[in-house]
Amino acid sequence: MSSTAVRSLPSPPPAAQLRLLRALFREPQPALDQIARYGPVVGLGAGPLRLAVVGGPAAIRELVSMPPDRFRWNHRFNLLAVVVGEGSMIVSDGDEHRRRRSSVQAAFSRRRLARWIPMILTRTDAAIDRAVDGTSSRIDLYELGRELVLEIVVHALFGRRMADDHAAELGDLFRRAQYYLELPAYRQLPHPFPVGRRGRVRADRAQFDRIVDTEIANRRGAPIEDPFDVLAVLVEDGTLTDAEIRDQVDTLIGAGFDTTAASIAWMMVSTAGDDTLWMRLRAEADAVLGSDVGTAGDEQLRALDLAGRAVRETLRLHPPGALSPREAAEDLTIDGHPIRRGTMLAWSAYLAGRDRDAWPDPLRFDPDRFVDVDDTQRALMDAAWIPFGGGRRNCIGFALAQMELTLILARMAQRLDVELAPGGEPRPVGMVVNRPQGGVPARISSR
Repeated sequence: MSSTAVRSLPSPPPAAQLRLLRALFREPQPALDQIARYGPVVGLGAGPLRLAVVGGPAAIRELVSMPPDRFRWNHRFNLLAVVVGEGSMIVSDGDEHRRRRSSVQAAFSRRRLARWIPMILTRTDAAIDRAVDGTSSRIDLYELGRELVLEIVVHALFGRRMADDHAAELGDLFRRAQYYLELPAYRQLPHPFPVGRRGRVRADRAQFDRIVDTEIANRRGAPIEDPFDVLAVLVEDGTLTDAEIRDQVDTLIGAGFDTTAASIAWMMVSTAGDDTLWMRLRAEADAVLGSDVGTAGDEQLRALDLAGRAVRETLRLHPPGALSPREAAEDLTIDGHPIRRGTMLAWSAYLAGRDRDAWPDPLRFDPDRFVDVDDTQRALMDAAWIPFGGGRRNCIGFALAQMELTLILARMAQRLDVELAPGGEPRPVGMVVNRPQGGVPARISSR
């Protein structure tokens, strides 16, 4: 319970609330900019349709630091389960969530992540080689990143053979699911019929389950020693049922590549459009990575300081999701405001990353803002940088995502000249995945 005196929750006038709610589910980022004018915690709606948007960094930190049992993720407005499954850790509560997350967490140890560094760089090189035809190529950098990250994630989960043979198929299955989740809520109403977009999503999920079931059977029949095979770790552990394994694998692929691919797109918009920054990134990569990436490891990753800061700045301005929802399972107080049981709480890393107290000139992309910062300002920035959540329900794959983004940016800067298409920064779209509208068209060539 907050020690701050309890005060009523600020809310826009009723007519404005209806307008903002509609806008929030259609174009969340501009709507959030308007909502933030009313305060760090803002109430919308009424009765069973109550929503509290939490955008102030201190309020978000207070929220995510509370015990998870005070909230529900498997709530009545949960739209993810049709894609990730009822047994996914991201839509589970209480002991079931802790058991499922614990089984998966072991597969993302720091030692295992370090083994993936040469693979990430090698697959980045292969993606670059495919994209460049010898002179120059017109390409959508969002699609390039999407294909690349999917290969990396599938390789990490299933091993090289699956990544080489089935990554494209899995990408098609997940693309339709992503489009479905971006539909307005009224177009996602549950029904049992094998028709419409929801029916197609269920059919895609059934096909995905068949692929995973085959791979589970293969690992039980002939265990393999593959340092990249997370599925083998889950099968050998024996804690999860096959249905739970399928749901976690679906979650890890879906959450692990769509969001990271969108981050690559935003990262390229912000860095490749600045010639000076791009040359600085290239010089750092030349010095750290050289031409042989087969033995790269933690030492090289840590030495990519500028690339790491550019990733951090990208995620500040363009976090993977505009909003992260949970339901209050009991009466709460956040930032001194009473929150009634049953209220949907939607905290926004997008708003925290643009907070003027934490980030001087917040809309300017500046990786050097993290250098030579005094302790007071650093504390404000650390509290406001929350693209992967916080507390015990933070993103399980955050370390992998940051590692992928840093290595991919460094290698692309090292190997590619990039000319972005004219038109300025694209508009952000999407609530589940915050991506640039229209992709990132560009002309690329080898340096």
